[in-house]
Amino acid sequence: MQKNLLRLYPQPSETTALTGLYLAHQIHKLGTTELPFVYANFLSSLDGRIALEDVSQSTTYIPKHLTTASDFRLFMELHAQADCLITHGGYMRALSEGRLGNILQIKDKALIEWRLNNDLKAQPAVIIASASLDFPMHDSLQEHAQTVYIATGRSADPDRIGYWHDLGFPILIAGDDRTVHGAPLIHELQGLGYKNIYLIAGPQILDTMIREKQLSRLYLTITHQLIGGKDFRTLLTGSVLGPEGDLKLKSMYYDPHSPPGSGQCFMQFSLEGPANTKHEAAT
Repeated sequence: MQKNLLRLYPQPSETTALTGLYLAHQIHKLGTTELPFVYANFLSSLDGRIALEDVSQSTTYIPKHLTTASDFRLFMELHAQADCLITHGGYMRALSEGRLGNILQIKDKALIEWRLNNDLKAQPAVIIASASLDFPMHDSLQEHAQTVYIATGRSADPDRIGYWHDLGFPILIAGDDRTVHGAPLIHELQGLGYKNIYLIAGPQILDTMIREKQLSRLYLTITHQLIGGKDFRTLLTGSVLGPEGDLKLKSMYYDPHSPPGSGQCFMQFSLEGPANTKHEAAT
């Protein structure tokens, strides 16, 4: 049975189908080799929690009642339009330990067919950003013949760089210290010919992408729940932002039925800046 959402913005309000909602944004056509389109997607509670921390285990997890099938569907529609994903070493460790599910590939046959019909490879390339370079490589990447790059900073441990290089993984240097920075990483990916880059990493990567004016669009799902908890992760990690943190609402859709007993809103924001003005003019 088709699920419908209520569009709250832009006006006038109307009912629209969930399936295909984000595919209709045609993200795969927005980026160019001269100006890549970088977009991110996050899920948050009303009180700003995107994940909780188990301090005793030094682990992070997403509360199951925060997630919904509708949000995952739209997450994968964004995934399907990327030629390149950016994740991070922390996710690779959590995936290996079974604390998080595998979102490195598209499993839905219809979405794979959609990619092939739109001149995209069956699966996107994957960039793993890491300062420590201490993470396991997941077998599914090789099983699906995905191109994999490892991004790190210039001051990263040379032994770890050598370890990954010897295994055949190209290394991208994207910053002068140990950490990965937004502008040099996107510059490297631009040089490799990637046009539409989907950020599925955590708050630190989002933070540097926004501060260095690399992010073109932010998708944000907010569930109408208060999670609480003293130890948690939120969208950003750094110091107070200035004008680079200004966002403009492009659309908002309301789902009153999930999570059960609350509901959720799906929002789309563009970021200010001359590069993004060119992108948004195409939508």
